[in-house]
Amino acid sequence: MAVESSPKQLSGLRMPEQETRFQRWWRETTKRRMAYLYLVPAFFVMAIITFYPLIYQVWMSFTDYGIANLRVDSPAPNWIWFDNYISIFTGTVKRYIPTFNFWRILVFNLVWTFANVPIHVVLGVLIAVLLNTEGLWFKRVYRAIYVLPIIFPTLVIATVWGIMYDANYGAINQALGWIGGLFGMPAEAFHIRWFQDVNPPFQWFLPGMPLPLSFYAMLIANIWLGWPFNTIVATGALQSIPKDLYEAASIDGANGRQQLWNITVPLLRPAMVPAAVYGITMTFNLFNFIYMMSGGGPLGQTEILVTTAFNLVNGQRLYGLAAAFSVIIFFVLGALTLFTNRMTRATERYDI
Repeated sequence: MAVESSPKQLSGLRMPEQETRFQRWWRETTKRRMAYLYLVPAFFVMAIITFYPLIYQVWMSFTDYGIANLRVDSPAPNWIWFDNYISIFTGTVKRYIPTFNFWRILVFNLVWTFANVPIHVVLGVLIAVLLNTEGLWFKRVYRAIYVLPIIFPTLVIATVWGIMYDANYGAINQALGWIGGLFGMPAEAFHIRWFQDVNPPFQWFLPGMPLPLSFYAMLIANIWLGWPFNTIVATGALQSIPKDLYEAASIDGANGRQQLWNITVPLLRPAMVPAAVYGITMTFNLFNFIYMMSGGGPLGQTEILVTTAFNLVNGQRLYGLAAAFSVIIFFVLGALTLFTNRMTRATERYDI
């Protein structure tokens, strides 16, 4: 039998209060506020070590900041607006660096980048496919060996390769001399001055854009440095491809070449395209490698944008001009990244 409560009894109960708009927002954003709480320390560190230097560098690029302005009590640099940028594009920087030519350096930087990365990717994929062959002996040993170029610092690799290219005692010239001796050629003919030859034997397709021997020497060394990373990425992607696809293709009569182009390559694309974009960014700014091997020589023919910016800072102490040069590098690399991202569709989703 139900017992009805009297009005007097109901009046003693506390009715729940209606939730305000602020309380509802506070409850619904609990997880977001927790995420921001974890992000604040990282943002604080990034603001000090990244954002502030970037903003300060942009400010420097509009001034004549020099060595006289380094002291805390020194006078503020003069505001010269776009004079530094005009000097770079018009070539008046030649009064400080006689071999300076912004457009030639930019073209060489692009040639250097796109001569390396495609070889890295293709060679890395081919070696990964070969090492993924069923029944291959010592597969793990091979994979351990090809990781070696990655674990060494770029500075060490560039120094060792530079010694190997020594004109008189380098291992490269000695090996070429030994091979030439088998054909009766004198060993002196192979004392090649890789980083001093100003008359390259090969002329690039662009007028006035010769590629010296130092370019080819660094290209060989950087290929040795760059392909293992792509092999590691391709190996991981290969092992994620279901073997049922290859079995079904074999039943349908597809040979190895057809399986490679119709199964392996399309399924490797989601992994290799971002790796290629990363390789473009790293190769475009490969400062240690070029600076330690050729120093930008001979006669500045192998200078890239970052080595030129370093010379403006370290050699000429033109901090404002170097800051403007760095800002230009930022926009060039940003445009290059957007272009390659659009052409390769590196950030597209593959699960829809």
